Amino acid sequence: MRVFDPEVLVRDFAELGFSDDDLETWESMTARPNGIVLVTGPTGSGKTTTLYSTLRQLATDEVNVCTVEDPIEMVEPRFNQMQVQHGIDLSFADGIRALMRQDPDIVMVGEIRDLQTAEMAVQAALTGHLVLSTLHTNDAPSAVTRLLDLGVPPYLLNATLIGVMAQRLVRTLCESCKQQADAMAEEEWSALIAPFRSARPRRIYRPVGCPECRMTGYRGRSGLYELLVLDAGVRQLIDEKPDLGAIRRRAIRSGLKPLRLAGAQKIAAGLTTCEEVLRAAPPIGDQVL
Repeated sequence: MRVFDPEVLVRDFAELGFSDDDLETWESMTARPNGIVLVTGPTGSGKTTTLYSTLRQLATDEVNVCTVEDPIEMVEPRFNQMQVQHGIDLSFADGIRALMRQDPDIVMVGEIRDLQTAEMAVQAALTGHLVLSTLHTNDAPSAVTRLLDLGVPPYLLNATLIGVMAQRLVRTLCESCKQQADAMAEEEWSALIAPFRSARPRRIYRPVGCPECRMTGYRGRSGLYELLVLDAGVRQLIDEKPDLGAIRRRAIRSGLKPLRLAGAQKIAAGLTTCEEVLRAAPPIGDQVL
């Protein structure tokens, strides 16, 4: 059973774990009048929370927000919500087609699973709508190759895709009982963020356990975010049908901060542990800066 906590939707983005830079980039992506913005990650990584929180801020009396979901995880009066019904052949693609008749400004598609849904999302973006959706990929650059593999033509992807955000959740240390731990060895820190380089934190903390956190040492969760904004360099690569490594390298040179690096910053801030980051965030890999 999946239990959705409605309280998370009334928190601001800082409470969800966004840094100032991440929030500025995310808001610039979702402020566009038309195009496609994707959130990627495995099940349980907080994609729905991010999308609902974003849509709640975007929805006003002047902005018509429509969603097609499978299932509708939370009823929100500000949205016009539609649920996929496979028994009557109402798919994501059919839902998008139906929503287009309601003159929406913003459309949220629960997930892009196939070429038909991707094509409808592209058509909606081309006709002046902002489309938000999710994909199941390990990181942000992988979303680009996934859409190309589904069969979306490169020129249409370049014309509509604004950016991609990959995310994960890590447990945060309980402020009531966390204790300072022995500093990480230089080799351990370097291995965590390789091939990036950053000063090793002087202080890190470990979980202890107390009645406040039910003896787990952790209380609450926070997001790790990796944002890819499609610039001219990435768009040129898409036209050339590149491999995933080429897109990653270009994105990193353009300022993309991998999930592991975002996790390392939360370790340095005393918010979580190395074990949590290693569990949640995939390795950065052999990426050339």
